[in-house]
Amino acid sequence: MKDIAFSFIIPVYNRPDEIKELLESFSNFEGQHTFEIVIIEDGSSKTSENIVNTFKDQLDIAYYYKSNSGPGDSRNYGMKKAKGNYFIILDSDVILPPNYLREVEKFLAKLYYDCFGGPDAAHASFTSLQKAINFAMTSFITTGGIRGGKQQVEDFQPRSFNMGLSKKAFLASGGFGKIHPGEDPDLSLRLHKLGFKTTLIENAYVYHKRRVSWSKFYKQVHKFGMVRPILSQWHPKSKSLVYWFPTVFSLGFIVSIVLLVFNIKLLLYLYALYFALAFILALISNRSIAVAFQALVAISVQFFGYGYGFIKSTFNLVVLGKNPEDAFPQLFF
Repeated sequence: MKDIAFSFIIPVYNRPDEIKELLESFSNFEGQHTFEIVIIEDGSSKTSENIVNTFKDQLDIAYYYKSNSGPGDSRNYGMKKAKGNYFIILDSDVILPPNYLREVEKFLAKLYYDCFGGPDAAHASFTSLQKAINFAMTSFITTGGIRGGKQQVEDFQPRSFNMGLSKKAFLASGGFGKIHPGEDPDLSLRLHKLGFKTTLIENAYVYHKRRVSWSKFYKQVHKFGMVRPILSQWHPKSKSLVYWFPTVFSLGFIVSIVLLVFNIKLLLYLYALYFALAFILALISNRSIAVAFQALVAISVQFFGYGYGFIKSTFNLVVLGKNPEDAFPQLFF
């Protein structure tokens, strides 16, 4: 194993309460570990500085305030300032389980990768809405396991809420780009082109809190849908029919309603079967009827939001031939 010095890179924007919870989870790590924490305040009006200062006697923390330039650029800023040679990038709305760093160290000691990603999970303290959205975003029947499954995955595309990156890979790639969301799969795909391998560390999961409402969740997944055709344009080898699934699913559901007018019910029955399966799986995993019902709403919002964003972006880029930054300036910093 290479000698690894870990630096945790955490951008934050107007969320001091989240930083407090995250830093508390660092304090609960199992075993003895040496690491630093680099917090980058991305132009916040409500800063985390006072919260950070309360932990400086317990943790090795560096705090930087900069003008707002987006999460990708803030992560790059933090990695340039960091003292370590291996960066672990987290979102401010995650909580780390006590065994997190131990699992990362154990994995990399056995099999070293210059980039890894870990899954996200729902903590017992999360609200029903947070648990429902977590199910929609992580279940195999909704995302196919692309955010972290039950087995090691070669060439996994890590997400920046829970991502490891060596200093060597950062310097070679230049780090994250200006697009958001989508800056994390873009970096993974560029790393692959440079010859770096990525992987999933299944046991290095985080609790991803996602403080969102239904409207914010729709906006988020809608942007995800808009970003994917842009990434496919930049990285043609990454194209996959799988990315069309939410669009086809949404259009198919509309067709099933139309067919019902003509007393053709088979397609609608198939959708009913799918949602029944989703309800059962959500009920089993969360042991809550309330979460299971909300999970059905979350799945619907996810598919329709992503699907509409995907087809809109595809139309603008492929049919109209627009430049991504001209068509969707809101996705670029």
